[in-house]
Amino acid sequence: MSIRVDVWEGARIALFSLRSNRLRTVLTTVGIGVGVCTLLAIVGIIQGINRSFEDQLANIGANTLQISKFPWTLNGDWWTYRNRKDLTADLVPPILKASEHVLAAAPLFFQRVEGRFLDRKVGSVVVVGTTPDYATVSSFDLERGRFLTDADVDNRAPVVVIGAELTRTLFPGLNPVGQRILLEGKPFRVVGTLEPKGTILGENQDLVVMIPFRSFLSTFGKKRSPNIAVAVTSPEHAPQVVDRLTAVLRQHRNTPPGMPDDFAINRPDQLANMYSQLTGALYAVAVGVGLITLLVGGIGIMNIMLVSVRERTREIGVRRALGARKRTIILQFLMEASCVSALGGTMGTIVGLGLARIVSLITPLAAAVEPLTVAAGVGFAAAVGLLFGIWPAARAANLDPVEALRHE
Repeated sequence: MSIRVDVWEGARIALFSLRSNRLRTVLTTVGIGVGVCTLLAIVGIIQGINRSFEDQLANIGANTLQISKFPWTLNGDWWTYRNRKDLTADLVPPILKASEHVLAAAPLFFQRVEGRFLDRKVGSVVVVGTTPDYATVSSFDLERGRFLTDADVDNRAPVVVIGAELTRTLFPGLNPVGQRILLEGKPFRVVGTLEPKGTILGENQDLVVMIPFRSFLSTFGKKRSPNIAVAVTSPEHAPQVVDRLTAVLRQHRNTPPGMPDDFAINRPDQLANMYSQLTGALYAVAVGVGLITLLVGGIGIMNIMLVSVRERTREIGVRRALGARKRTIILQFLMEASCVSALGGTMGTIVGLGLARIVSLITPLAAAVEPLTVAAGVGFAAAVGLLFGIWPAARAANLDPVEALRHE
């Protein structure tokens, strides 16, 4: 008898056995299904978070650098960074000349205020004092009107470009361009509105307004250290630009030779590395929990199969007496174990994806499962069934036919 016939016959007998013992099949299926459900729900949530983080990094821009007093990842005493000399907007011209791969540079001053229009108000509005070059550096797109101009900066014009959240909240059904809003009680004329941007690293990018940085300093105070956003031609040139900027900044800030840099040049890939370090251990622990649950389900399959072997000892003896080979008996029980496990894996996959989706709907956590992960979940469940079905299958095949026939 060929292997193909053995597999077909084993599968037919396995399915008949599963139908004959429905309660046992359901219990075994639930055991393996819980394991797969747990694993896929965890993996789905983790993959969703990873994808969301990657999308947010992409919105920051792989070809963007930010120069500031503080690094994005603090390594050392906070007061060391706090006591650094402030940056100034005067550094922008030498930064633009530092390398041919620098496309644009813009100072960024920040302040949180309340925004008002007539009787409507919005709190925690982020005011960004900047220059026209920020349109090149950032990934913001205009919806209406215009962006800031050099004349606005030079004349300290009280003009503002507002984000989509302010457009929706302060000007429902109205065109904001030409209207005047109050920022901390000071009037500013709206000259443009921005396309919706969403949230990046927990910060609502639509709850933002941009004003000329000289207007910002005269309104909110001059004793501030800005960030300086720099756009480079491509991510491949970023390391070279960082080296040139380091030399230029040390020179213009009179940093003595041998002393550490008193500024930080931040890159998006630094956030990616920090994220990987923070989530790597969590990912391993979460997947480990899911695998342990799946292992428990596999042990359940093995125990149920051992019970099945004992109950069907006489049947096995009859089949062996009629000429069935050990290989045929082994395939039968392995097929039965893998069918139960695959069925449980399919059910667990459906429930696990549903749980991941529910979590993404009721919490800020995203959820996304790749098709390959789904296939791997079902396949892995079937593999668990095969693995834990080996001992029961071998035990069934090695029964003595004469003793098996005597079994009551």
